[in-house]
Amino acid sequence: MSPSLSEAAATFLAVLPAELPDKTILATLILSSRYRPAYVFTGAAAGFLVQVVIGVAAGGALSLLPRRPVEGAAAAAFAVGAVFLWRHKEEKNLDADDEGGQDGTRDGFWPVFGTSFAVVFLAEFGDLTQFLTVSLAARFHDPIAVGVGATLALWTAAGLAVLVGWRLLKLIPMHWLTRGAAVIMLILAGTSLYAALR
Repeated sequence: MSPSLSEAAATFLAVLPAELPDKTILATLILSSRYRPAYVFTGAAAGFLVQVVIGVAAGGALSLLPRRPVEGAAAAAFAVGAVFLWRHKEEKNLDADDEGGQDGTRDGFWPVFGTSFAVVFLAEFGDLTQFLTVSLAARFHDPIAVGVGATLALWTAAGLAVLVGWRLLKLIPMHWLTRGAAVIMLILAGTSLYAALR
């Protein structure tokens, strides 16, 4: 195995277990239990990709960003997600091919993509896996290998979260799932706000 492949593999193996218990993955799971899994995964994957690019490109400078505004922005994103979930109307047919639910807009690709992207992008700022990516890029001096490994690890974690969230629809009534998801998102907003004010 060439050095680049070994470094990408090492990054993958370091980042994946660090991301699995993270609040970002929990948020992705919640979103995918309510909205079309492919839309959620696409938004989450794009958010993760942008964060990896920032982490690899910025290197150690990323740690200089002020923690409180970043945590505050994450809290706001989670709070908006909670309101979005709580107020959303149930659809009669989740497997329909139309772009949205009853109003044709809120379940469309772009609203779900945008919500998923914003939640992941903001929650990942200053997160453990982003600092891990920065550290590995500095250590290996191979930003492409580290970027590929980190991206694949984060996409794997997001894919697992989407799969689990989608399967929840088979076990829990949609009304309770939506309400529970909104409450969890509100709790995540509270923990992020606490971190911002600490």
